[in-house]
Amino acid sequence: MIQFSLFNIPVRVQPWFWITLALIGGAFRANSKEALFSMLLFMLAGFISILVHELGHALTAKYFGKRVEIVLQAFGGYAAYSGGGSLSKLQSLAITAAGPAIQILLGGAVMIPTESFDGLSEQGEKFFTILYMISFLWAILNLLPVLPLDGGRLMETILGPHRIRLTLKISIIVAIVVAILGLKFTGSILLPMFMGLMAYESYKALKGISW
Repeated sequence: MIQFSLFNIPVRVQPWFWITLALIGGAFRANSKEALFSMLLFMLAGFISILVHELGHALTAKYFGKRVEIVLQAFGGYAAYSGGGSLSKLQSLAITAAGPAIQILLGGAVMIPTESFDGLSEQGEKFFTILYMISFLWAILNLLPVLPLDGGRLMETILGPHRIRLTLKISIIVAIVVAILGLKFTGSILLPMFMGLMAYESYKALKGISW
């Protein structure tokens, strides 16, 4: 496990984070030096983009007086925060929205010079292209109304605790639809597996509600 601090925020990177990035980045197809290098570029870009995403959550929570830490794990990561009193609904929304928002800004900041500057090397252009594509796609994925993604958390906060059944039902339906579409149009099992797991967790949570 890798541990370091950024902006006085503890960051832990678990081994499964790198394994997941390698799988998504084409580990099974890395049968040449070029393919292996592309996979490593993908892993580095994924690390930067997802770390920036979680920093958005963590720095916003820290601004509101919370103690924060970041954990990067399989299929992404999370920013944990505690202490500092209760949060208002607006503050909770701000913390949740900050992750995808700063990631989209990162994608735009990288895409504009990459597309317009001709002085980049082939490797540099490839890296920055991967970086802005990951940033945009990861932010969009996270904004889906599926728990525990940011979109699901936003929906949960907006609908409130008394509509948790509706929140979980929407989460299940959207996750199943995205899993089916992902399998049909990408041919990869990773997105359907990811969505299927979240649909199952939402289903378990729904069945566990007694009121």
